[in-house]
Amino acid sequence: MAGCMPIRILQVVNHMDYGGVEAVIMNYYRHMDRQKVQFDFAISEDSLFPQREEIQSLGGNIYPLPKIVRLKKYLSELKKIIQENQYQIVHCHMSSLNVIPLYAAYQGKAKVRICHNHTVTHKKEGIRAVLKYMLRPCCKWFATDYFACGKYAGQWMFGRNCVNHGGVYQMRNAVEVERFCYNADTREKIRQKLGLCGKFVVGHVGRFVTPKNHAFLVDIFREVYQKNTNARLLLAGEGELMEKTKEKVKKLGLWNVVIFYGNSDDTASLYQAMDVFCLPSLFEGFPVVLVEAQANGLPVVVSAKVSDEAKFLDSYDSLSLKETPGEWARRILLGNCKEEQRKQAYQKVADAGYSIGEEAKRLLAFYQSQIM
Repeated sequence: MAGCMPIRILQVVNHMDYGGVEAVIMNYYRHMDRQKVQFDFAISEDSLFPQREEIQSLGGNIYPLPKIVRLKKYLSELKKIIQENQYQIVHCHMSSLNVIPLYAAYQGKAKVRICHNHTVTHKKEGIRAVLKYMLRPCCKWFATDYFACGKYAGQWMFGRNCVNHGGVYQMRNAVEVERFCYNADTREKIRQKLGLCGKFVVGHVGRFVTPKNHAFLVDIFREVYQKNTNARLLLAGEGELMEKTKEKVKKLGLWNVVIFYGNSDDTASLYQAMDVFCLPSLFEGFPVVLVEAQANGLPVVVSAKVSDEAKFLDSYDSLSLKETPGEWARRILLGNCKEEQRKQAYQKVADAGYSIGEEAKRLLAFYQSQIM
C-alpha cells in the first residue's frame, strides 16, 4: 500500500470520557501504523472528551453527534457522515446499543460494519439490564463482523457456538506493558505526594457506576482498616455514584483514610503507589485495569464475576461476591509481592498476548483484509 492514502476507519463511541473502552481504543490508535490506517471518531456531543487534542495531533477527525436519545437526528447525522466521507469500515463500540449506529452504517452503504462488545450486565443495573437483553439479539442484524474484548463478552453477545466456531474476533484489551512496569523511584514519589509513605495501600481504578460495586468495596476496606489501621484506600475515577460513595465513607468514619483521587490520565503512576488492587465488580467484559495492574506486578483480588481470562499472575485471587467483606479483607491482607517479582510481571502480561504493539499489528491486518 506504499504511496496510498491510509484507510480511514470510523470509530463510533457513545461517550468519550475516562472509561476503559476509551482507553482501549486510544491504546490501539497510538500504536497503529497511521500511514496505513487512520481513525476518525463519531461521539456523543456531551462527552467530556479529554482525548480531543491527542486525536487531532494524531490526524484523526472528530464528529460530534446528538445524544442517542434523539434517535432520528442521531441516525440522520451519522448516516450523512458515513456517506459524505465514504467510510468503508465503521467500527461500533456501544455494545448492546450497537444496533443503532450499525443501522446508520448499513443505510450509509459502509461495506464493513463491526459490532464490538465490551461488556455484559447484571440485574442490579435495573432498566439498563432489561434494555441490554432486549437489544442484544438485534445487534447481529446489520453487522458484518463480530468483535469482543474476550471470550466471555463474546459469548454473552453473540452466543457460545459463534465464539467456539471462530465467528468472533477477540480484540484484546492490550496495553503498553512497559509503561506499567514497576518502578521503585516512581512509587516513592507518588506515595510521598499522596501522603502514603509507610502505608498499606488498597487501590481501585474505575468509574463510580453500579457495575464497579464501590459500596461493597468500601465495606471491604472498613474490614481491612479494622485489622490494619495503617491501611489506606486509593480510589481513582469519577462518576454518578461518587457523591453517594463519599457519603458512605463519611458515615463509616473512614474519611481520613480514603483518597478520592478523581480522574487521571496517568494511572500507570498510581498503580506504583498501591500494594494490592481490588476489583469487586458485579460484572465485567474484560477489565483493562486488571491488565494494567498485573503488568505493574500488583496482587489483585477480584470478583468471580470477572472472567479468569484476565488472570496472568499467580498473585491473582478471585472470590465470590457472596463472601463476606471480612473474607475479602482477609484475602487482601494476604496480598504481598516482592519488588523483584513486580519488576518482572510486565513480561508475563506481554507473553500472554496483551502487548499493544503486537495486537495493533493484528488489528491492522484485519482492517486491510476487509477492503482488498
